Amino acid sequence: MPMDIATKLADPQDDAGPMMEKARRAADFLKALSHESRLMILCILAEGEKSVTELEHMLALRQPTVSQQLARLRSEGLVSTRRDGKAVYYSLASEEARVIVGAVYRVFCGKKDDRQEGKQEDKQN
Repeated sequence: MPMDIATKLADPQDDAGPMMEKARRAADFLKALSHESRLMILCILAEGEKSVTELEHMLALRQPTVSQQLARLRSEGLVSTRRDGKAVYYSLASEEARVIVGAVYRVFCGKKDDRQEGKQEDKQN
């Protein structure tokens, strides 16, 4: 006996494919954030564009280490580049990255007052 359209549309397994894809995308995004140096880079870039040299100095890391982490972030689509002569500048590539990094920053790095403001904003929304 054929299933009616309403029953077929209500079947939760029909939504499993797109939901699984979104879950995989979120997991990949969070994996990219799960390294201290990459997270620091993203937090710094949330404040604005920086060159590789600036990132090296701010993180007190050697250039190969910074470049390796930037390559991973670039492959995940979290940062974008701009070349100016010999200098390469990095910035956050998406609003998604900016929102998530901002939330992580507020929860873990912000001053106590900043975290309280975030809680108040969440309650109002």
